[in-house]
Amino acid sequence: MLVLLPPSETKSDGGRGVPLDLDRLWLPELTSTRRTLVDALVALSADVDASRAALGISPKQLFEVERNAALLTSPTAPALARYTGVLYDALGASAFTKAQRARADARIAIGSALFGALRATDPVPAYRLSGGSTLPGLPTLRALWKPDLSEAITAAAEGLIVDLRSGTYQQLGPIAGAVTATVLTEQPDGSRSVVSHFNKHHKGLLARALTVTRAEPSDARSVARVASKAGLRVEVASPNEVVVLTDSY
Repeated sequence: MLVLLPPSETKSDGGRGVPLDLDRLWLPELTSTRRTLVDALVALSADVDASRAALGISPKQLFEVERNAALLTSPTAPALARYTGVLYDALGASAFTKAQRARADARIAIGSALFGALRATDPVPAYRLSGGSTLPGLPTLRALWKPDLSEAITAAAEGLIVDLRSGTYQQLGPIAGAVTATVLTEQPDGSRSVVSHFNKHHKGLLARALTVTRAEPSDARSVARVASKAGLRVEVASPNEVVVLTDSY
């Protein structure tokens, strides 16, 4: 099973790894596109105003331009430690046991606008590039990554793919046949609505359940069973979708 997570806008600082080496990353067939994007980001960082426009950042986020400028020289950290935020807090990788860490390394992949997809252990620097960004002089990210990203992930995965990426990142590399998850809030009257605030949190809890289990889910029903055993309320909506239910607050 491969659990494909979304990236996060927020990323940890620093790292202890050597600078970025694209040849060390998962899915080497994506190296050419990765190099194109890395070079474009580094070049763009020389123009602060152009960087702000392309990356959609505020004056308080100019450190992101500095991060991009140092893409090829700054220290790296494993991808699972680099990405931060609500989903990754709920995943709780820092508290994994040795056995759980081994399962995380084997099962988790992370979508990325810059790198396409990464394994949990891939060493990467901090950077800023969102799935909806377009860099000057280049096609859209969707055009750059399709169809290579879809084909590479599908070919590398063994067994079921559970795609927990957001819509923007799914569009960069759609995975046919993957199981997806929708988070809904259930009101006291039984009505349901799409969750916004708690969406990432509950997807993080689902990702944790799928990562630490000793089971090997093979379809949506077995994904739901694992999630239910972990205390989540989950329904099977279709052969390719599970619904995680939360109570209204």
